Amino acid sequence: MALPPRIALTVGDPAGVGPELVEKAMRNPAVLAACEPVRYGPPPGARFAPGVLSREAGLAAYDALVRAVADAMAGRVDAVATAPVNKEAWALAGLPWRGHTDLLAHLTGASPTAMMFYSRELRVVLATVHVALADVPRLVTRGRLVDVIGLTARELPRFGYAAPRLALAGLNPHAGEHGVIGVEEEQVLRPAVEACRADGILVEGPLPADTLFVRAMRGEFDAVIACYHDQGLVPMKMAAFGHAVNVTLGLPIVRTSVDHGTAFDLAGRGVADPGSLIEAVLLAARLSASHRDAEAPRRP
Repeated sequence: MALPPRIALTVGDPAGVGPELVEKAMRNPAVLAACEPVRYGPPPGARFAPGVLSREAGLAAYDALVRAVADAMAGRVDAVATAPVNKEAWALAGLPWRGHTDLLAHLTGASPTAMMFYSRELRVVLATVHVALADVPRLVTRGRLVDVIGLTARELPRFGYAAPRLALAGLNPHAGEHGVIGVEEEQVLRPAVEACRADGILVEGPLPADTLFVRAMRGEFDAVIACYHDQGLVPMKMAAFGHAVNVTLGLPIVRTSVDHGTAFDLAGRGVADPGSLIEAVLLAARLSASHRDAEAPRRP
C-alpha cells in the first residue's frame, strides 16, 4: 500500500495569520485523510507580536521556505503548500525577492515560471506579477507571452485539461481596438498568440478583458493569461476568493499556496479562515501523486 504524500506546510510570516492557518489545516479531517502534513516555521518557543511588521519575521518566513524547498528537492517531502509572506518584511530583511514565486524560481533554478490561480470556477495565469503598473507594457514582451502561454499549455493537463483551451487578455481597453487605444496588441500580443498557435497550442486573443473572464467562467476557455496582477486577480477573487489556490507553474517540485495575504489585522485573534490553505494542501496532495509517478523512487 502506497504511503500518503508528505506535504510541507510553511507558516509564512509568523506575525500574520499563517501559523494559525497551518495549525487549523493540520487538524482538518480532509487534509489528514489525503496526506501527512509537516509544519515548517520558527521553533515553537519563538515569539512574534501579531500584526507587527519586522525584519525578524521576514527572515523567519524566508528560512522556513528555504528548508521546505530543500526537502522537496531531495524527496523528503512530496510537495510544498505555503501560507502568505509579507513583501515589506522581506524588504526590511534585505531580501531581493518580491515574493514566493521569484524565490522559488531562484531556489530550484527553474525558468520560465508563472503564477496560476486555480479554482473550479476559473483558472488565471499571470504574465507579470508584483511590478508597478507603469512597467507592465515594457515587461509584457512577445518572448514572455510565448513562454507563459506555452508553459500553461504544458502544465494544465496535470489539472485534468488534456487539450487546454487558452485565451490571452488584451493589455488595453477593448484589446486596443486595432491600434486605436494602444499598439501593444497588434505589435506584441497578437504575434505571440500567432506564434503559439503555429506550435499547435489552442489559444485565442488578445481578447477584451472586460468580457473574457465571463466567457471563461461559462466554459469557453480552460484558462486565461492576464497581462498584469490586478487584471487577473480581481475577477479571480470575485469568483472564488477563499477557496482558490495559487500554483507555481514550471517548478521541478509541486508548490501551492493561498489566495490571500498575511492579514495582519486578523493575526492573533483566532478567527482566520483556513479554507484556501486547506484547498492548497489538498491540491498539492493530488498533484504530488502524478509528480511522484514521473520522478525517481520515493524517499525510503
